[in-house]
Amino acid sequence: MGLSLFSHEVSDLCLGKPPVKSLSISATVGEALSALRRLGESSLSVWSCDHSEKSDKSESEDCLCVGKVCMVDVICFLGKEENLSCPAKALEAPLEVLIPKGSALVRHLEPNASLVEAIDLILEGAHNIVIPIQSRRITATRKMLLHSHSFNTLHNNREYCWLTQEDILRYLLNSIGRFSPISNSPINSLQAIDTENILALHYDDPASSALPLISQSLVQQTSVAILDEYSRVIGEISPYTINTCHESVAAAVATLSAGDLMSYIDCGGPPDELVQLVKDRLEEKKYGAFLEFMEEDSTLSSASSFCSTSSDEEFGWGRRSGGGYSARLVRRSEAIVCYPRSSLVAVMVQALSHRVSYVWVVEEDGTLSGIVTFASMFKVFRERLRSMA
Repeated sequence: MGLSLFSHEVSDLCLGKPPVKSLSISATVGEALSALRRLGESSLSVWSCDHSEKSDKSESEDCLCVGKVCMVDVICFLGKEENLSCPAKALEAPLEVLIPKGSALVRHLEPNASLVEAIDLILEGAHNIVIPIQSRRITATRKMLLHSHSFNTLHNNREYCWLTQEDILRYLLNSIGRFSPISNSPINSLQAIDTENILALHYDDPASSALPLISQSLVQQTSVAILDEYSRVIGEISPYTINTCHESVAAAVATLSAGDLMSYIDCGGPPDELVQLVKDRLEEKKYGAFLEFMEEDSTLSSASSFCSTSSDEEFGWGRRSGGGYSARLVRRSEAIVCYPRSSLVAVMVQALSHRVSYVWVVEEDGTLSGIVTFASMFKVFRERLRSMA
């Protein structure tokens, strides 16, 4: 039965999925930021073709999805010292500065590819898998609409959706009975706990030291744990939460402690005293240009502009249309934890219910001992498949 499950085509998981909205790699960081705001998306696909061109030549050229961009990318970019000094210039930078060189975070597959092929790509590091939508007929009128720069979903005369790790793990959870007894086995017996790739800071560490860790956690699809003096987990700085925030959070990253940053990005908006503290420290550090950048946006007068209460789809992040899961949950800075003896299925349910792609592993005293990710779960399922072959 396991073999028949993994022989299913990826198109089986694409039913009802909307086409991805996109940007051209020729866009700027500022244009990406504007599109993220305007379209209400928490991430956008980035394609190699130039969407501003309407010629037949541009349509006939092979167009590939080369990456994705989200608010976390923009915030980490703006949070760099040189960009805090001149945010206007930073926004004029080409979008490609936000796409890691040699990135394989987004991969293409044909609709008839097998589920096991998709899992293999995930184990190679893919976050999103781009699949052509088969059943939609592209009429001339619809084609004109889809070529709109503000809502482009058409490439190579086709529309595409993308699968995320969350999509595939939900699919496996629905068939979890086929993977007994490993599904009920403790994670420490399945070698599913990663004890090496742990990103962590202590509460009083400067949040600026978290900037490279946030970028790294985005690639790893994890988070940055915040520890007390006894290495107990007391919270986290999560890209999931940061992705719902305003780009001015870059200033908080540059000026606050890790503990204060947790409070700043917590859903519900930052406390007024922390907002003022950030502004005071921007002045002290002579980042007046970024202070003006913050104050130019009138929406900052509303706490809700800093952090929405929408939950994002796994790090494919389709808050409204990325993958069909539109539950509205509140993401806070509280870390989601399990124990070494927790079962695999329990950890799967825990991660999916909280809309995260990882769960921290702690000992009975709360000290951090590792992390379980979607990728490590997929590795367990892949090994099970091989044993059944």
